[in-house]
Amino acid sequence: MSEKIAVLISGGVDSGVVTHLLVEQGYKPDLYYIKIGMEGEDSSCTAEEDIELCMATARRYNLKLEVIDLQKEYWERVVGYAIERVKMGLTPNPDVMCNRLIKFGAFEEKVGHKYDKIATGHYGRIIEKDGKFWLGVAKDPVKDQTDFLAQLSGVEISRMILPLGDLMKEDVRRIANEARLPQAKRKDSQGICFLGKINYNDFLRKFLGEQEGKVIDIETNRIVGTHKGFWFHTIGQRKGLGLSGGPWFVVKKNIRKNIIFVAHGWDTQLQYGHDFRLADLHFITRNPWENPVDVPIRFKVRHVDHFMDGTITLDEEGYHIHSPQPVQGIAPGQFGCIYDAEARICYGSGEIGIFKNK
Repeated sequence: MSEKIAVLISGGVDSGVVTHLLVEQGYKPDLYYIKIGMEGEDSSCTAEEDIELCMATARRYNLKLEVIDLQKEYWERVVGYAIERVKMGLTPNPDVMCNRLIKFGAFEEKVGHKYDKIATGHYGRIIEKDGKFWLGVAKDPVKDQTDFLAQLSGVEISRMILPLGDLMKEDVRRIANEARLPQAKRKDSQGICFLGKINYNDFLRKFLGEQEGKVIDIETNRIVGTHKGFWFHTIGQRKGLGLSGGPWFVVKKNIRKNIIFVAHGWDTQLQYGHDFRLADLHFITRNPWENPVDVPIRFKVRHVDHFMDGTITLDEEGYHIHSPQPVQGIAPGQFGCIYDAEARICYGSGEIGIFKNK
């Protein structure tokens, strides 16, 4: 095989199976472990164990393995983005930005440009249609990760190989066990390792400090508690509020006055919404609509295992998404991801903004 392929390997079962499948197909890819996360002895994010498993995989198939240290770039681009968004009262998504700015940004600048294709263990598909490459939804809806890749470009998608897109997770585990891969028994990680072993609230406390504020019941305007800073809380949050007589949900934040507004009860409609905007909606391959008005779509507002029905409209203020069903915890700053009406192709994503009725 003459095509030069780089595999982004993590030490997990998914990228291990990707390597195995490519070798089975006759390729001899180069393996790259990207070292990211926060610097410091308590933030290794199991890097030592990861690298040992990557080395075992490389030895098993007689492949080249290189560790690429992108901690500086990660700090400047991803952590910097997260802190900036939190200061603004928004809910950042470091996983999405890690793919855009590190795995397909800094890595591409340093090494990736030397290769014809980049293979990863993400669950998604590359679909060729009308002479263009599109990001397709994975066969396994629970593991689908197209929302994490929705900020990439069509050019980046065209150079990707996603060998796991047509497999269910149990198939991946079975292949790993049958091939006796070093990672076969390893548990799945929970998304991208943003901070390693560092607690997220400790991270925010280090950079933004603490400032006591009121927690107010939005329905009664009664003070029901205090908090240590709006930046510790996100829209839709239930756990970690320290309030008795729950459940309580965060439904609104006043950034200027450092006030958190909450609503009480499992059935409170105040934790739900039907409309939101997408700021700077990024289309991966191309915009499929000229001036959409109530065009049927599917969408996600966070990384979940199901799609929601909705419509998209372009008006003078940008893209407006409407859902006939109530959507829980629409959090400004998170990414809303847009799909075709069949949830087959991921068109792109944008940062969620508040929709204000005129």
